[in-house]
Amino acid sequence: MARYLGFVILVGLVVWCVLDISRSDEDERLGVHPVLWMALVVLVPVLGAVVWVLVSRGRRAARRQAGGPARPSRPGGRRPGPVAPDDDPDFLRRLDEERRRREQGTNDGPTG
Repeated sequence: MARYLGFVILVGLVVWCVLDISRSDEDERLGVHPVLWMALVVLVPVLGAVVWVLVSRGRRAARRQAGGPARPSRPGGRRPGPVAPDDDPDFLRRLDEERRRREQGTNDGPTG
């Protein structure tokens, strides 16, 4: 059992590195295409994984020391995905317009 522990740890490290490479930005990869990084990590697991960890963590640490976030924010500063209705200005504007129309419709005079 103990014999396989090193192999399991190495496979886990390679999987973690591949996932980290796929989520990294170009600056963390030093401008190298992610497929090349993944090939290095998979084909030369120990050396590739160690090099990736040192390079990516070094770039993130340098960015953090410069006062920026460890990972840059997305363009526009917002995460993609659904927005809560009370946080969506377009939704709130439409609700306000509908409310005004209903109020104007009931104030026009008696109906029926």
